[in-house]
Amino acid sequence: MRKDFKIAVLWLRGHVTPLFTDIRRNMEDTTGSNPQSLGFTEKLKSWLSWSWTYVCFIWFGMVLIMIYVLWSPLKLQETLTSASVFLNTLTPKFYVALTGTSSLISGLILIFEWWYFRKYGTSFIEQVSVSHLRPLLGGVESSSTTGLFSSVNGEAEPRPSVSECKVWRNPLNLFRGAEYNRYTWVTGKEPLTYYDMNLSAQDHQTFFTGDTQQLRPEDAVMQKAWRERNPQARIRAAYQAIEMNHECAAAYVLLAEEEATTITEAERLFKKALSIAGKDINLLVYIKRRLAMCARKLGRIKEAVKMMRDLMKEFPLLGMLNIHENLLEALLELQAYADVQAVLAKYDDISLPKSATICYTSALLKARAVSDKFSPEAASRRGLSTAEMNAVEAIHRAVEFNPHVPKYLLEMKSLILPPEHILKRGDSEAVAYAFFHLQHWKRAEGALNLLHCTWEGTFRIIPYPLEKGHLFYPYPGCTETADRELLPSFHEVSVYPKKELPFFILFTAGLCSFTAMLAMLTHQFPELMGVFAKAFFSTLFAPLGFFADKMESFMPSSFWHQLTRI
Repeated sequence: MRKDFKIAVLWLRGHVTPLFTDIRRNMEDTTGSNPQSLGFTEKLKSWLSWSWTYVCFIWFGMVLIMIYVLWSPLKLQETLTSASVFLNTLTPKFYVALTGTSSLISGLILIFEWWYFRKYGTSFIEQVSVSHLRPLLGGVESSSTTGLFSSVNGEAEPRPSVSECKVWRNPLNLFRGAEYNRYTWVTGKEPLTYYDMNLSAQDHQTFFTGDTQQLRPEDAVMQKAWRERNPQARIRAAYQAIEMNHECAAAYVLLAEEEATTITEAERLFKKALSIAGKDINLLVYIKRRLAMCARKLGRIKEAVKMMRDLMKEFPLLGMLNIHENLLEALLELQAYADVQAVLAKYDDISLPKSATICYTSALLKARAVSDKFSPEAASRRGLSTAEMNAVEAIHRAVEFNPHVPKYLLEMKSLILPPEHILKRGDSEAVAYAFFHLQHWKRAEGALNLLHCTWEGTFRIIPYPLEKGHLFYPYPGCTETADRELLPSFHEVSVYPKKELPFFILFTAGLCSFTAMLAMLTHQFPELMGVFAKAFFSTLFAPLGFFADKMESFMPSSFWHQLTRI
């Protein structure tokens, strides 16, 4: 028990402590500021908001009055006359160049806005406007709204915004040398992002260093090895540590992960590391888990199941490592559905964190009981039976937890290699789940057909907009940003809910098309477009002339003369 507690403390220290450090730093920044200056800033913002909301019309009226008053002293009439004469002397080529340049500039802005939206999921102009102008106009900053969400009864409740966007270690992550690197050799693409690999390096440093204050020389070398960005530099550092101490188990772990080009070779290196790991609990747990995964990949599934069960029995407090997800996948490969149900009964609890593996495996078990005889036409005529209703509800529950998974299971979206870290309820978790579990859904006859017929019905149950959830917390809004950091750039990140094109993209597209059309028409029909432009501007300025005539008839001319002299 003490060993399990020690591992749990080490794991929590490496994953949760940074979160509380950020929270404490934010609190210190907030409390350390001057309250008087903070209050003055808030008053200034509120005053600007009030003045902009209620006085803008007064300002507009004052501007019109000033223009009218200064019409004669500033000789605005003569200026407008000379400007109109100058515009009449311009040739149609000038207007063609003007509209063509406007079309080119708006087209460049459109291309940049589209690229920025595809890469970051938002409009650049909108983001800048919200960041810099919205606080001055009295808008609420986004950071102040993410801490609350509406409950079912409509009341505001604290929302766990920190934990819902926490990145987790992928329990079924692949081997870099034997799997990820082979993909790179074949396709020339990097399946892992630097952010993902950096998280793995931090995990290894925390997990393998333990709580020892004085590191041995080989441990210091391995600490540096995990931080190296170059794979060859990491491998050289591992060999250097082995030269310093032939019983450096962490070095053999790195070689098994990075240098071994086959699963068999990786298993041999892990067995070597296990034989010299000694009493280092962290190393023992990691190595035994990877050995179980090697056995699973090499087809020795029963041996892998036994190793996973023994590991869970020996260290029962390691639930945060999600070893049960490895066990579920291996049991599904054995088609031991009763054992799968027993594991789900233990871990699919309301007090435990959910995952796509838990929710979709539960849905798969209920679906396979009715999917072989399920027919949409028959179900529409006679209605759903109790077992079919339970299966549909389980699918809806799974889709609400992670709405990205069905497109991968139904092969509506191409799969890639899963990352080493995932974000629960995000696209990264969906990729990781479908990569390993698609074969189990295909093996259950009719299960994918039942999923295809029912998964979209989930979105009619979930309230929209997504301030409320149905069975889970409202879907977090931070998943897209985190998934773009975890998944490679060649993968099109799945976004939920589907974002509409920002206003500024539509606006620049319309502006580009309109100015291009004007340039073409002006070039083809210069005289006709000149007549059209004169008629347009005369109609545009007609209300201003009407307003000036009314002001002259309402006020005596002597009053305006005296006001002009003042």
